[in-house]
Amino acid sequence: MSKVRHVLGISGGKDSAAMAIYLRDKYPELEFDYYCCDTGKELDETYQLIDNLESYLGKKIKRLIAHEAEKSNENPFDYFYKVFKGYLPSPQARWCTNMMKLQPFERYVGTAPTVSYVGIRGDESREGYVSKKENIQSIFPFRRNIWSEDVWKKFFANENEEKALDIFSTVNGASDLDRFKNALSIEIPKDFNERVLAQKNLHKKIDSSLDLSIAGMNKVIFEFLKDTNYSLSLEDDFPLLENEDVLVRDDIFKILEESGVGVPGYYNKIEYEVDGKKGEYARSRSGCFFCFFQQKIEWVWLYEQHPDLFEQAKHYENLDEFFTWNQHESLDELTEPSRIEQIKREHLNRTGREKSKGSKFLLDILDDTEEESCISCFV
Repeated sequence: MSKVRHVLGISGGKDSAAMAIYLRDKYPELEFDYYCCDTGKELDETYQLIDNLESYLGKKIKRLIAHEAEKSNENPFDYFYKVFKGYLPSPQARWCTNMMKLQPFERYVGTAPTVSYVGIRGDESREGYVSKKENIQSIFPFRRNIWSEDVWKKFFANENEEKALDIFSTVNGASDLDRFKNALSIEIPKDFNERVLAQKNLHKKIDSSLDLSIAGMNKVIFEFLKDTNYSLSLEDDFPLLENEDVLVRDDIFKILEESGVGVPGYYNKIEYEVDGKKGEYARSRSGCFFCFFQQKIEWVWLYEQHPDLFEQAKHYENLDEFFTWNQHESLDELTEPSRIEQIKREHLNRTGREKSKGSKFLLDILDDTEEESCISCFV
């Protein structure tokens, strides 16, 4: 029987770093392989965080570089930038994520049965990266629900209903069986046109099941997995089954500070002024310093706090071909004095509506982003 690997990716952001600390301290019996995917375009604070984590964990964090780029003398991003003939990555064409994050990760894992730990917090409502490779199973330690949606969909499949009832009664006895039957009775529409309702009812079904007992349902799911091809089907036990912790944003910063690993410096708020009023900005994410997902105010932060990196980002834009980091304006246009004032004014108004809780870190804009973020880079 193949040994199951437990892997944990360090993005350079707060959540994955805190997850590594949390799991190492709470579950020392689990043997983790740590890795990070290096694009060559991270902030210095990201590399410092990785060094700090290595000291705390007492274990090396494997630096993964895209295989093709390893053969060149260029850093990974510059190599692929030329391969894609100057076409910048974007929300519609995330070649950076695919070529420099996902492919190196899946090559690193290979064909071994693997459990991959993802740092989605308990106060977030997103699923996160789930590999399409059958040998990689994702687990979410910070959430009430540690299982991925694909596991629940298989568990709730009509043909598995009797099996689910049998496992539940065996693991938890008959006391909550009727309530579990009520959870199972929530219908998940099969019609594609009703996919929004289907998703809503799936989560309602999951929540209703976990309301009975988080640890109890974890044990039910674990037993169910034994007759599947999921990686955890090969394990006799799994320590996280008993875990009912739900960690939110404040917990993450507390873990980083109390461990001594520290919070990356780019989360520190810096004061700015517009129209005689004081505001604060910082970076809200890890990832490349020119990430197309960052907010306009973060571009202004980069321009004012790291002008050398901002100039590097400008270098990649091709105005003749309309290849720009932002869909509707170039970085030159974004840094016109009047435009910077407008961006700061809009940011100040937005964060004024979402008052900071007094932290020295930029916590207030993370749930008020202008665009989605890419989970593969930012956990």
